[in-house]
Amino acid sequence: MLRRMREATSLTRAGRLHDATALIQRTLRGAETDASQRQPADGPDPAAPERAVGAAPVRVPSAVVETRRTTDRADSSAHRGANRAAATRGRFISGSSTTGAGTRPYKVYVPAAPTGTAVPLLVLLHGCTQDADDFAAGTRMNALADRHGFVVVYPEQTRQANPSRCWNWFEAADQRRDRGEPSIIADIVRTVIGSTPIDRRRIHVVGMSAGGAMAAVMGHTYPDLFSAVGVHSGLAHGAATDLSSALRAMRHGGGTPRVAGRGIPAIVFHGDRDQTVHRSNAEQVLRQATAHVPHPLLTVHEGAGGGAHDATRYVYRSPDGSTLAEGWAVHGLGHAWSGGDPAGSHTDPHGPDASVEMLRFFSQHARHRA
Repeated sequence: MLRRMREATSLTRAGRLHDATALIQRTLRGAETDASQRQPADGPDPAAPERAVGAAPVRVPSAVVETRRTTDRADSSAHRGANRAAATRGRFISGSSTTGAGTRPYKVYVPAAPTGTAVPLLVLLHGCTQDADDFAAGTRMNALADRHGFVVVYPEQTRQANPSRCWNWFEAADQRRDRGEPSIIADIVRTVIGSTPIDRRRIHVVGMSAGGAMAAVMGHTYPDLFSAVGVHSGLAHGAATDLSSALRAMRHGGGTPRVAGRGIPAIVFHGDRDQTVHRSNAEQVLRQATAHVPHPLLTVHEGAGGGAHDATRYVYRSPDGSTLAEGWAVHGLGHAWSGGDPAGSHTDPHGPDASVEMLRFFSQHARHRA
């Protein structure tokens, strides 16, 4: 593993990005196969701290920790079947944005029945090998936009910027405000705001895998633009600064998470059978979201969500009762969107509906000023 990491780094420095990406994919596929063969047949122990998202205390040595067994499931997940059956009726419009950092295409979904008033905006960042259409199908977010009345924008990575269409979340130049890919994504968001009635207090960014890592970057570099973040199978802002550290973070978890100012509310989904991005990365995202509160209150809901894959839900609140972050450890889920539609890639239809749960979480969070 270490030898291949060094080889990939050398290829990158030599400008052979395609070869480096191919090597990384072969390495991760091999590691995933080996790990799955080593996995016990009865699965990991959900009570083990290192195996549960958010189980490690997030600076809560003196916090009140409450454990509940969920018997009625989350209300929003009860609508899973209806969401899957819904057909989209709105407009899916293509566009592109160019800044000093480059050009990226995007697609915007506008629901069929606009209210004429300002509506929330969701920014969805796809994972490697995906595009806007694929990610929209897998998350069913356009159908949900029709139902609940919000706009969705899907920035797209290009093969010129990354041969596997991964967002370059691990590059130092792509983790800063008004630089690199964050500047392009922010420009896309501002373009949509300028052409569509958007409630600027309710702009949320969501991503899967590499897109989840970039969503974390966007939330921490543009806290004045986004009110909350959704990270599915991703990594924390600052988890890596180059290709080698990215591979280490993906396989073993990143280092101490970068914390700057007030954290942005975050909802995090991660499968405890994910062999591509280590589950400890979800804990790092939760730490970033709660680090500004010395002793957040943690409530653990066992048996959350419903579906064939059971889940444990971790809710972090400030002393005044407001929700800081929410983590979902989906038992038996691999590197896939929980409760997703099989029409899209990297989805598992059997888990709690991540799309619905994220919308519920976002409905609780609006910035105090536009």
